[in-house]
Amino acid sequence: MNKEEPHFLIVAGEASGDLHGAKLVQALLDVYPKARFTGMGGERMRGAGVQTLFGIERMGAVGFVEIFSDFGHYFGVYRGLVKEIASLKYTAVILIDSPTLNLRLAKHSRKHSCPVYYFISPQVWAWRKGRIEDIRKSVHKMFVILPFEEKIYQEAGIDAEFLGHPFIDVVHPTRTRGDSLEKFVLDSHKKIVGLLPGSRMNEINSLLDEILLAAEKVKKEMGECQFLLPVADTIDPVLIHQKLGSNPLDIKILKGETYNVMNICDALIIASGSATLEAGIMGCPMVIIYKLNPLTYWLALMLINTPYYGLINIVAGESVVPELIQSKANAENIASETLKFLKNPEYCQEIQNRLLLVRNKLGRPGVMKAVAASIVDSLSKIP
Repeated sequence: MNKEEPHFLIVAGEASGDLHGAKLVQALLDVYPKARFTGMGGERMRGAGVQTLFGIERMGAVGFVEIFSDFGHYFGVYRGLVKEIASLKYTAVILIDSPTLNLRLAKHSRKHSCPVYYFISPQVWAWRKGRIEDIRKSVHKMFVILPFEEKIYQEAGIDAEFLGHPFIDVVHPTRTRGDSLEKFVLDSHKKIVGLLPGSRMNEINSLLDEILLAAEKVKKEMGECQFLLPVADTIDPVLIHQKLGSNPLDIKILKGETYNVMNICDALIIASGSATLEAGIMGCPMVIIYKLNPLTYWLALMLINTPYYGLINIVAGESVVPELIQSKANAENIASETLKFLKNPEYCQEIQNRLLLVRNKLGRPGVMKAVAASIVDSLSKIP
């Protein structure tokens, strides 16, 4: 194993993992300028220098039913990555989130004595606690991104470390509020609502129609209201335009502007997921919504052990912002919760103050450099 010119197999399965993977690759290249990276990722990881054998565009489905519907593709990706591990040409494997795939890859890495560094741990505190034993056997080191996770893993005998949440380094606007208002041609005297239906096509299909109906109700109640829809890198904006049709609400569809949108919005209607934590760091009041296939949801109710769905509420340990899940995620409820933010400045300020407290739990800047340094240190101790 050439530790001066390491070759990493790195695997991310969806948009947020692609973002974190790119940042981690850049941090490792600062230490190992001649390092090589091969694996699965998206546009950001490719831009960072990763040779992607598989893209993330068809990955990242949520739920048993959703994954089964595209099982052939998922199995092909899995089989291809297993062959890569078995080739014995990698110094180490770096796995990012996506536990359904990555925990299986970790087991294969163990069989071939290839060290595994797992970034963003499976949510064993919410469901499938039995995974902890598999992780203890197959993962060389776990890097957790939520502060309470470190103790859970360490008590199970797993080398785990909390070095902060990577969003602390990346979640910030690229321009001032005034500049964004000018660029997006918005009226600063009118309320602005961000519509974030998710980064997966199944989320777009299940949530966008209700979001649009809710936006219609909000505008009717407010008289004048402006809507922005930032599109995730994994979604083709053309598909969003098609769903909006004639776009009677004059919703502005924006690519690559998520944080600038969050920075100027009075409220967000947002799909449950990592974006809720991003919005929380930005201090933007939000209504969290989500819908799953009914069978998937029924199974989840039996298996998941957490009172909250949105990451921002999970980290807070309390319901800081409202959550509307499954049948509750209807246009009337979404509009009602959104209007509470738009009509009550004191309520908005209270929520912003509570979000700041949550942000302070997520660590300090320099997270990826710290993770890269820990990987380097760990590799140096392997014979």
